[in-house]
Formats: sequence, C-alpha cells, structure tokens
Amino acid sequence: MTDDELIKQIEAQRGLMIAVATGGPRIQQVHDEFMQRRNEIADELRRRGLDDPNPHGDLWAWYGRWSAGDMPNWQSRRAYVGSLYQPLIDQIRNKATNLQVFEEPTGWERVDRTIYEIRRRLEQAETEEQFQAVGLLCREALISLAQVVYDPQLHSCEDGVTPSDTDAKRMLDAYVALELEGGANEGARRHAKAALALANGLQHHRTADFRKAALCAEASISVVNIVAILSGRRDPQR
Repeated sequence: MTDDELIKQIEAQRGLMIAVATGGPRIQQVHDEFMQRRNEIADELRRRGLDDPNPHGDLWAWYGRWSAGDMPNWQSRRAYVGSLYQPLIDQIRNKATNLQVFEEPTGWERVDRTIYEIRRRLEQAETEEQFQAVGLLCREALISLAQVVYDPQLHSCEDGVTPSDTDAKRMLDAYVALELEGGANEGARRHAKAALALANGLQHHRTADFRKAALCAEASISVVNIVAILSGRRDPQR
C-alpha cells in the first residue's frame, strides 16, 4: 500500500467514525467494515514504524467514548475524531515529501525487509547498543544482497579466493567488477566499490553514535540500489 492509499484508508476510517456518531449508519451495519479497515491500517502503520492513534478497538468502544458525556453534540465528536487522526496524516505526508530516489522496494524480499528495519531502527535509536544494532542490520542486508546476485560460475574474485556464504564484500566486489567492466564504466565501478568499502568498514567498527550508524545505513542502502540498478530491477518497465 502506498502512502496515498494509506491516507485514503485513514480518512475513510475517520469519516466512518464521525458518521456513526452523528446520526449516520447503525454500528451493526458497518462494524465489519470498520474492523477490516482497522486491521489493514494497523499493518501498514506497523510496517512504517508508526503507531495507530485510535485507542478504540471497535465501534462499540467508540460509542462508549462519545456517549460518556463530554462530547454532547455532533461538532464535538467531529473535532475529537479529527484531532485523533490529523497528526498521523500529517506525519505520513511529511515523510512522503522527503522520499529519496528509489525508495521503493527492490523485490528481493529479505533485502527489502532488512532495509526497512535499518531505517526504522536508525530513526528510533538512542543508545549505544541501538546504534550498534543498525550496523549489524546493514551487514545482514549486504549478505542477503550478495547471496541473491552472486553466481560463482560468472563472478570471479580478484584475489582468487572463493567467498564464503557470508563474505558479502568479496561476492559484491566480484559482481560489480563483471557488471561494470571496461574503461567506460571505471567511474561507476569506483563509486560502487567505494560505497561497498565504506559500508563494510563501518560495519566492523562499533557504530556507537548516530553519525556512524547513519553513514553505515546510507552506504549500505546505496550499495543495494546500485546492485538493483545493475540487475535491471530499477528499469522503468519493471
């Protein structure tokens, strides 16, 4: 679900809550619709590392809230539901305006899942251990990436060593060397290998503060996007 689609779902949920509290449909008629949408919204918010601001588990709980006495008229109920959801909608919209090139998933499920977790952990990290965890996730992302693109029959390592299943640097170096071979690709090859070297180096240090963890995340995501481009997964027809 895209951010725009999620916002539409949230707005529909907001509209339904207002409707049942202001003389609209009976709860029995729309309760299943509310619950299904609530679950879909919750899943999408969880995927983005966001909390659902609606404390009412179902429409009957919402009925109990608006009938408690402090929301005696329709306007007060509209205002309450609006204040409940508007900060979340604004937060999603603000994030959408800051999207980077190729923010969308690569299609490599495990890689995408780890990249999402890297972004979430970096945004929430506060302690030394939490910043270190970002570096560990970056390492896992590159290992998963290497495992899906490296072919030992095609990609030979420059030092002649056969890489292990977790030797992401050797596997990705070999992949880049073949996919960007030739003098015309020297600049792109250097950039790809420099990003990989930076990511690899930072992962093996104790990334104990925001700047080191952020550098590690940026370098690792850059490598993922470079390899996704080389593999054709960023081509427009896909």
